[in-house]
Amino acid sequence: MSVPQVELHCHIEGAASPAFVRACATRNGVNLPPEIFTPDGAYSCDDFLHFLSVYETACTAICTPRDYAELVYDYYTHAAHSGLIYGEMFISADHPAAVGISYGDFVDAIADGYGRAHEKTGITARFILTCVRNYGVEQAEAMAQLAHSHPHPLITGFGMGGDENRGMPADFTRAFDMARDAGLGLTVHAGEVCGPKSVSNCLEALKPSRIGHGVRAIENNEVVARLAGEGIVLEVCPGANIALGVYGQYRQSPIRRFLDAGVKLALGSDDPPYFHTDIANEYAQVQRAFSFTDEDMRAISQTGLEAAFCDDLTKVELMSKLSQ
Repeated sequence: MSVPQVELHCHIEGAASPAFVRACATRNGVNLPPEIFTPDGAYSCDDFLHFLSVYETACTAICTPRDYAELVYDYYTHAAHSGLIYGEMFISADHPAAVGISYGDFVDAIADGYGRAHEKTGITARFILTCVRNYGVEQAEAMAQLAHSHPHPLITGFGMGGDENRGMPADFTRAFDMARDAGLGLTVHAGEVCGPKSVSNCLEALKPSRIGHGVRAIENNEVVARLAGEGIVLEVCPGANIALGVYGQYRQSPIRRFLDAGVKLALGSDDPPYFHTDIANEYAQVQRAFSFTDEDMRAISQTGLEAAFCDDLTKVELMSKLSQ
C-alpha cells in the first residue's frame, strides 16, 4: 500500500517482539518460561486472560533503560520502513518503577530511541503517559502528577488503560483534570471488553477527545450519535479485537458503520506481535475487508493526524507528507 500510515494506539511493552524479549532476557539474566511462546517462536495467546498473563511475564525481561531505548528505536524504524509517518505510543511509569528505573531515566531512554529512529527514517512520534485503571485512583493521580513535575516535549498525551470492569470513570476525574491542566491531550480505553455504557461513562466523567477502541459503542445508537456529534475520535484496533474474540473477522468490525454514521476513527495495532499484526497489516486488512480505496485510507490517516497529540506545525508538516 502506498498510503502513508498514522497510528494512534500502540503500547510500548506490547510492541516488543518475541525475539526482542528473548534478547533482553538473555542480556538481563531473566529466565522466561518456554510456555509463553509457541513452537514456532510466536507469543502464545489463547484468550484475553491468557494474553495478560503472557504479556506480564514477557515484560519481566524488559528491565533497563537500554531495553526501552532499543525497543522504541526498533519499533519505529521497522514501522517507518513499512509506511508509518506518525505514531503515538502508550507509556506507563509503573513497570519501569517496578524494575528500578526512575521516571527520568525512563523518559530519557524512550527519547533516545525515538531520536535515533527519527534521524534514520524521518518518522515522527509522540508518547502518551498512561495510568492503569485497576491500579487504583491514587496511582492514577500520581501518574498525572508526573506530567506536572516532569514535563517533556515528547510526552503530549495522558490516557488510561486496564480492566474496564474495575472502578468507575468518575473516580479518575481528578487525575484527568490534572493531566488536562498540564496541557496534555486526553484519551481513555473503553468499549472493547465492556459495552457502550463504558464509552458514555468515560465521555461524561473524563471528557477525552479520543477513545481507545470504543468499538462496542456501535451497540447503542445514542452513543454513536454522541461520538459523531462531539467529534470524538476512536482509536480502532481491529486485529486486537479479532485476536481477543470481540469479532471473528476484519469485515465484522463496525468500522464502516461508524464512518457511515459520521464517527471519526483512526487505526492502531495495540500490542502488535501478540496479535500477529502490525500497523501496515491493519491498513491492508481494513482496506481489503471493506473495499476501501486508497483515498478512503488516506482519509483515515488524515483523521489520525487531525486528532494527534502534537503541535500544529508538526501536523502541517505531516499533512504535506500525506498529500504526496
